[in-house]
Amino acid sequence: MDRDIIGALIADARTTYAVIGQQVGLSASAVKRRVDRLREAGAITGFTARVEPAALGWTTEAYVELYCRGKTSPVEIGRAVARHPEIVSACTVTGEADALLHIRATDMRHVEQVIERIASEAFVVRTKSSIVLSRLLDTPLVMERNGSPRIA
Repeated sequence: MDRDIIGALIADARTTYAVIGQQVGLSASAVKRRVDRLREAGAITGFTARVEPAALGWTTEAYVELYCRGKTSPVEIGRAVARHPEIVSACTVTGEADALLHIRATDMRHVEQVIERIASEAFVVRTKSSIVLSRLLDTPLVMERNGSPRIA
């Protein structure tokens, strides 16, 4: 039942509890109690709006491999990259690089400025960047009625 509720919220976070209740066979108040419980448990961490980055002028994307000194911890990398709003995701990776950053910016100069700021961190040895020419696939994760996640 909770997976169905989460799936409905993933599909449209503005869906009313009454509509979700009709979908899952509960009253609106029962759905609200479950959502409150899921929020308290940390299963639902918040509600957001998905915005088309180009609508805000953020039309340029890059992926940047980060190569770090010695034993730089993922926590240290995470703290540093979180200071840059242009970095929309970051993860540690296998292979030669220590982390992979996804940058969204207004133009190439903006991307360059972000890379320069990241490269100036004391633990960064070097960076390697790739500019996105066109996005071929960008599908969100949704929940099936049976509670299984799938790509939309």
